[in-house]
Amino acid sequence: MKYHISELYVEPSVRKVPFVAKALEEVRRLQGELKICSEPTVQNIPVDPLEKDKIYLLSYPGQFLKPCPGTVEHICCGYQILNVGTNCPMDCSYCILQSYFNQPGLRIFANIEQGLEEVLGVIDSAPQRIFRVGTGEFTDSLALDPMVGWTGLLLPEFSRRKNAILELKTKTDNINGILETGIRDRIVVSWSLNSPKVASHEEHRAPSIKKRLEAARICQKEGYVIGFHFDPLFHYPGWQEDYLETVEMIDKYIEPKGIIWISMGTFRFMPHLKQIIRRRHPDSFILDGEFVPGKDGKMRYYKPIRVELYSYVKELLEQWSLDLGLYLCMEAADVWEVAMGWNPEDSEGLGTYLDQRVKKIFG
Repeated sequence: MKYHISELYVEPSVRKVPFVAKALEEVRRLQGELKICSEPTVQNIPVDPLEKDKIYLLSYPGQFLKPCPGTVEHICCGYQILNVGTNCPMDCSYCILQSYFNQPGLRIFANIEQGLEEVLGVIDSAPQRIFRVGTGEFTDSLALDPMVGWTGLLLPEFSRRKNAILELKTKTDNINGILETGIRDRIVVSWSLNSPKVASHEEHRAPSIKKRLEAARICQKEGYVIGFHFDPLFHYPGWQEDYLETVEMIDKYIEPKGIIWISMGTFRFMPHLKQIIRRRHPDSFILDGEFVPGKDGKMRYYKPIRVELYSYVKELLEQWSLDLGLYLCMEAADVWEVAMGWNPEDSEGLGTYLDQRVKKIFG
């Protein structure tokens, strides 16, 4: 996948950073000449609300490693987020990033090399703990990798550490950077999946489910541990047949051995996202269902609908394999009990379950 970039802004404080020089070289190689600007503060530039055709190379002032924020009174997996950038060149109708950040553009944190030193210091200071780290929370892990080279920077460092894994979560088929490193140990490559209908109608600029699974098959054959994330699942007329089609495609392309985990979550959103979706994606069907406020303030499907979605997809997947590391993302204990047949009780319990999957797969 390639994405058109019309302009690239470089914050003055990072002009001489090696990461920036490499990124500029790759963007020019892939895109040809483009407008490159420097401004004292890029936030003052008049901008379009999203600007998915503009890259901002910035210095990130915060902590590069942060725990997943989770959600109130729901079980969280204890994931650690490595902040490499924010926003995404794809344009999924349901994406929370449309309302989560008030800063536009594809924002790449150019001081990542310095930040990585801090992250590795935290990991090395707690050798008894397993760090499940991912870069795909606030951006896609691989969408911009051909331009900025995250994989070449991150994979060597994580592969050397036996108390951490790095998960690269994506909707793309941009796997060349991963394959070129030749590094496999302690690396998980995972794909966000949905029904073919959702992928084609709601996940704009993203490859098809087939293309994602073809990329996953290549990575698996090359020896990489892989994962999948059915999040968010949607409830609409014909959803059962559509998700069956996706699982049948998984069976066609993927071997269950070597899958570290598969997560499931249902569509949930803060109320103000509804108007953004209506305005930006007027043809979307994802808001047609009935939603109620959850304990965390997010709008969710009624509990029986969520249970129905989880139970059905779980049954499909377990007909394929019983060893997939299935888990729910941001759900309450009672939903776990009914839909999954067991209950981790709390976030610590789920974290322990996933840590055990890491030990089983990587040792």
